[in-house]
Amino acid sequence: MAPQALIYLYLRDRLPDPTRPRQARLLRAALATVFVVFNLPWLAVAHRVLFDTVWGVTWIPLTGPFLAWQMLGWVFCGLVAVYLALKGVLWVVGKLERWKVGRTDPLVTFELSNVPSVQLTRRQFLARATYVYAGAGAALSGYGIWSAYRLPEVTHRTLTFPGLPPGLDGLRVLHLSDLHAGLHLGEDKMQEIVARANALAPDVILQTGDMIDISPSYIPAYVRAFRELRAPLGVVTVLGNHDYYTGEYAVIRGCRDAGQVFVKNGCHVVERNGATLALLGIDDPRNWKADDPQPGDLDAALRAAPPEAFQVLLAHRPGAWDSAAPRGIPLTLAGHIHGGQLYLPVLGWSAGRLITKYVMGHFQRGNSQLYVSRGIGVVGVPIRVFVPPEIELFELRRIVG
Repeated sequence: MAPQALIYLYLRDRLPDPTRPRQARLLRAALATVFVVFNLPWLAVAHRVLFDTVWGVTWIPLTGPFLAWQMLGWVFCGLVAVYLALKGVLWVVGKLERWKVGRTDPLVTFELSNVPSVQLTRRQFLARATYVYAGAGAALSGYGIWSAYRLPEVTHRTLTFPGLPPGLDGLRVLHLSDLHAGLHLGEDKMQEIVARANALAPDVILQTGDMIDISPSYIPAYVRAFRELRAPLGVVTVLGNHDYYTGEYAVIRGCRDAGQVFVKNGCHVVERNGATLALLGIDDPRNWKADDPQPGDLDAALRAAPPEAFQVLLAHRPGAWDSAAPRGIPLTLAGHIHGGQLYLPVLGWSAGRLITKYVMGHFQRGNSQLYVSRGIGVVGVPIRVFVPPEIELFELRRIVG
């Protein structure tokens, strides 16, 4: 709560205009009201810390707006810190200029003067900048919260392979990842996602982990919704890290109750038009590191695969591709990162870059390809800024000649 207290005290002192006392009182009252209302969820957090478990699943009111407010506060503190640092630099420059040349340039004069002879005072600048920041932050947060709760968009993509068997040419693969059934994704929305997936008429559905978010109480709703998921060649699933947090065996049992094939460092083989498709599945690593290539898990899965089969790797973490590509696996599907849940389009930067070099989208290295899903649900912060949820429908095509 420290950033919130610092921001409140700073704005309470800086924003009100002392020459307009009535307006200043109203502004202070408005600031106090806003900060109290938006920080009320801290009471729920305190109750969790004192009487429950920090890692448990309990309801925090207005989770999305509350977390957005906290993040905007941290950013605002950083901007104020930069602003104050620049003021300090200008103050030093002004002192040196007066000492050496006996005058200061207009920008430094503005910073040193208590009553600057310019149209925009420092108080006016701070007020306008704060209101612009608050307005832009509210709009961006509102968009991010809406985006987090929307139904996933469908990414259609054709993937071509020189070694694809003729019998698999035209195979339609639906990829689902990071559902995170739980507090922010209930049974009704799961049913809508299943209906949308079935409407795409895939030949096979591949699911790369994080079906459930922390609590096993969400598994029955997942089973009821996902037992309606249909594909002629079946639904094949691997676990993600949140499935371990929920309870490995409970999630596996739920997946099987929903009619899915669960693969654990092994291989599930399907046949289509006389061709063999080996669906390799590896577990989320127990002692993971950033971009963990998981060579041991992948080798175990390969030992179970027919040597002549076309191979597709299902891995929750995209770092497994660093082992899959050298081993000649044509296609790897992964998730885990959610696209970072925050993406800056102009800069091309995502928060997911702090975790992995494979944040989202399509990658290719030689004849080996990787697709990292932006996922369906959210974790921690129910906000997606310029990273909408997605499910992917791939059509596999053979390169002839």
